[in-house]
Amino acid sequence: MRICLIVAVFAFSAAVHASSTLRVGYQVLTAGDSQERVTELLGKPSSKSHRRRAPARRGRRRGGQVLAGHQGGELWRYRRNGHVTVVTIVDGRVTEIEDHRL
Repeated sequence: MRICLIVAVFAFSAAVHASSTLRVGYQVLTAGDSQERVTELLGKPSSKSHRRRAPARRGRRRGGQVLAGHQGGELWRYRRNGHVTVVTIVDGRVTEIEDHRL
């Protein structure tokens, strides 16, 4: 039982943490903030990439449209204080913030 608890705690601490907020010093970055606010708080990203919207495809049984669960947008990556932070920007606004330790 004790080993399972230790493994669970370790797995949880090493997992990516997706959130709608990120504390940056004394300020907070929140989903819905503008990309200018991201740059103001975090500076220039280490890298940027585009996340494409998955194409619609036909469902086999009903013939209806099946859409993928994610949206398009840009992924802005930052390396800071032993963490990698990925901010997803869609239409100029923050939609998701992921943070994990290196």
